[in-house]
Amino acid sequence: MVTRIAESSSSNSPKPPIALALAGGGPLGAMYEVGALAALSEALPTLDFTNLHSYVGVSAGAYVTAGLANGIAPREMVQLFIENEGDDGDTLPPSAFMKPAFSEYGRRASRLPSALAQALWSTLKSGKPQRIVNELQRLSAVLPTGLFDNSAMEEGVRRLLSKPGRSNDFRKLASPLFVIATDLDSGETVEFGTHDTSHVPISQAVQASSALPAMYPPVKIGARQYVDGALNKTLHASSALKAGAKLVICVNPLVPFDATVAQRAQAHLSERGLPTVLSQTFRALIHSRLEKSLESYAATYHDARLIVLEPSRGDADLFFSNIFSYASRRRVAEHAYQHTRRQLLEKIEVLTALFAVYDVRLNERVLRDGTRKLLPTAKRVQRGALGGATGALTRTLDDLDIALLR
Repeated sequence: MVTRIAESSSSNSPKPPIALALAGGGPLGAMYEVGALAALSEALPTLDFTNLHSYVGVSAGAYVTAGLANGIAPREMVQLFIENEGDDGDTLPPSAFMKPAFSEYGRRASRLPSALAQALWSTLKSGKPQRIVNELQRLSAVLPTGLFDNSAMEEGVRRLLSKPGRSNDFRKLASPLFVIATDLDSGETVEFGTHDTSHVPISQAVQASSALPAMYPPVKIGARQYVDGALNKTLHASSALKAGAKLVICVNPLVPFDATVAQRAQAHLSERGLPTVLSQTFRALIHSRLEKSLESYAATYHDARLIVLEPSRGDADLFFSNIFSYASRRRVAEHAYQHTRRQLLEKIEVLTALFAVYDVRLNERVLRDGTRKLLPTAKRVQRGALGGATGALTRTLDDLDIALLR
């Protein structure tokens, strides 16, 4: 855990506003954040995480903060998003993140005949056969801009926020919600939820914020196209600070893996292939930007306090988890829950004093209770012909994961 506490220059109010900022990280990040939030809500029983001063969400963090701002408590999120238990339309299965973008494939493929014809015609007209190599660059416009269709995610968020007592309209929320995306054509950061952008449905903003390039196509809203909000900054806690927050609790689920501090020996990451190399590169880039952002916040917002919770850099189990499997979803959430509890306990004296300034009580007894778990050891209900084998495997993985955490 990184604790950034700036000296306060104005403490007139005994209860300064408290905000939450969640970074991105794909489905893995959302799982981690839900587990971490469940631990935080238990450790801070006097703080209502569905009624904070403001919320900032980037990519997967936008999905989670949209739920919190609509009154969905962390424990309820565990049931909906981790256990897939809830009313129809409330849950969002992992398959929603992996639906092939067939419409994008078809749209791009329709350009292939024209692109080939233009390349061949330009080569013949030039009289230089070697020019075909350069002309074939026209085919780059045929490549899909994303592998998976994120419209199912938007539909799922829209259904979730259409339930009674919830809203898909930024303007109707009790607390400000800022969803961060990047304008693809200008490269500029866009804050959905501000005065100029609050007319955009929350579900569309979440879809745009989580449109990771190459994984998902850009999202068109109005005349503009948007991609993942993490392209420019990792956390965007400044959105809450500009809105008047004095204490911002931040969760960043992605950190670079450091094999030198891992508890067990690891082969070189390059031995695991390109996906692992790309994952490590991406994590290192966004984490270095986070460090720079924290430094700038301290210099700009002198009366601000930021608490940043992150996984351990030596956490091999988390780094190599299969983020789309059912077993991984439960294991990662449990892992985050237990790790966050340990982080809070390690800084108990500093955090107790800090939260006391804002009239928030830290429950040390709960943190010291080693028997607490986020989830049952195993999911009891299994469906399908392979249900028995799947259930046994899930129980084994869960038991191993919990044993490693102790």
